[in-house]
Amino acid sequence: MIRYLYLGRVAYDEALRLQEELVALRLDGRIDNILLLLEHPPVLTLGRNANRANILASDALLASRGVTLHEINRGGDVTFHGPGQLIGYPIFDLRSLTNSNGNRPGPVDFVRRMEEMLIRLCGAYGVPAGRIPGLTGVWCGLSSPESLSKISPPAGPERKIGAIGIHVARGVTSHGFAFNVTTDLDFFRLINPCGITDRPVTSLEREVANSPELPDLESIAHQAARQFGQVFDEQVLAIESLADVHAQAARASVPPKAELTPSQTTSPEAPSTQRVDAQDTPLQIPREVERLHNPSERPIRT
Repeated sequence: MIRYLYLGRVAYDEALRLQEELVALRLDGRIDNILLLLEHPPVLTLGRNANRANILASDALLASRGVTLHEINRGGDVTFHGPGQLIGYPIFDLRSLTNSNGNRPGPVDFVRRMEEMLIRLCGAYGVPAGRIPGLTGVWCGLSSPESLSKISPPAGPERKIGAIGIHVARGVTSHGFAFNVTTDLDFFRLINPCGITDRPVTSLEREVANSPELPDLESIAHQAARQFGQVFDEQVLAIESLADVHAQAARASVPPKAELTPSQTTSPEAPSTQRVDAQDTPLQIPREVERLHNPSERPIRT
């Protein structure tokens, strides 16, 4: 089961905090795999391997454009997030998934599946897309897109439409993908996106045949969730709010009630034999045992 939630526009700091909270809950097994779908205000993020030289703008220019800067623990170099860009943060336990061979997928397999999801998402709107060997992400303008070879791509250079960068800790993923829908591509002039200088970026709005008919971001988010379910071969379920996530976590934290055997049931005629689990009850050690283990008869703390 993959649960997904569309959050609308979320500040980057808040999204980081939310991811940390959900990763902890997933590690404890208190929630299912969950996909957060949202957009951010203008922000640049620097991955673990980022080169600061790939930020081409000064701090003053970034501030004047309302762009904040964050150094984070995902893989990859520098990228831009902003309005009109669909962000996906899958909080998935890789141990709960299987690949085509029936084995558990590793981080690279997981990234390839997200690429496939974005390729199919492009295809849902009539845009051919594919991969470039050695470059993580999804591209338009390829001579022979992997998944859409029957559709003739538009002329022009290879253009990046989707970026991917994840972090995996104890088998649970965070961070994820950024898919340009109606993104203001002028922001990408502030950086060398993902450290790449010889290929431009693009958006779904630029690639579709009739951009005025393009659905809004929330509708595209629901389509992305459906593609996620198909690629990962999992049922997807939309949830209404974070309150639903917290409710599931709360239910999982309550231990199930033990079933009583007939000998443990009580009746008015007989004293109760029901077993009660101790709750931080001090343990009283017999004095004879205490002498055997501690000749000085000092109290034993338990």
